[in-house]
Amino acid sequence: MKTFAELGFPGRLIAVEGIDGSGKSTQIHLLQRWLEQLGLKVFLSAWNSSELVKSATSRGKKTHLLTPTTFSVIHATDFADRYERQLLPLLRAGYLVLCDRYIFTAFARDVVRGCPPAWVRGLYGFAALPDLTFFLRAHLETSLSRILNGREELKYFEAGMDLRLSTDPQESYRLFQGRLLEQYLAMSNEFKFHVLDAGQVVEAKQAVMRRLVADRIPLDRYLAPQAV
Repeated sequence: MKTFAELGFPGRLIAVEGIDGSGKSTQIHLLQRWLEQLGLKVFLSAWNSSELVKSATSRGKKTHLLTPTTFSVIHATDFADRYERQLLPLLRAGYLVLCDRYIFTAFARDVVRGCPPAWVRGLYGFAALPDLTFFLRAHLETSLSRILNGREELKYFEAGMDLRLSTDPQESYRLFQGRLLEQYLAMSNEFKFHVLDAGQVVEAKQAVMRRLVADRIPLDRYLAPQAV
């Protein structure tokens, strides 16, 4: 698998990964705002956001009828739609594309839910690798506390309740997210993740991310027309 730069795309893709509650969405939004303030062409894409399959995913989750294989195929369809109709055109147009989760989310979640690793990777075989991938390594208790500070209870699939690991949502969360963390760490060397300590203060993590982006990507190539 090659990166978009290696494939000759004018644009660059930056992905941020992490378990639920790791703070990745906060970091990628801060990164987006910084790049926009520099006057660059930036677009943010989120996991599971394709209008094509969004309603089907929502219905399946509400009825708890999705098998792990069906879950995997639906998310792959969502990603393929965004990849072809959103990500590739923008990268060809010379944008910096930020992804709040990328194919590694599927590699971790689907395998933990019992799908064969080779089969899952085959579903996403069409996708190029990000030019830069950040992984926020979080402590389970910190992530759990962060989520519960924002709302009263855990979501069913977020806690991995469909796997029947425990009848207690918080314990199920620890077990499920712990397995996801193991999968991410197992992938970190293979896919050259830049691992950040999610326990650091927000500003410290963001400073590292900005420095790496500036070092690895020639940002002056991505100025928006009005900023030139």
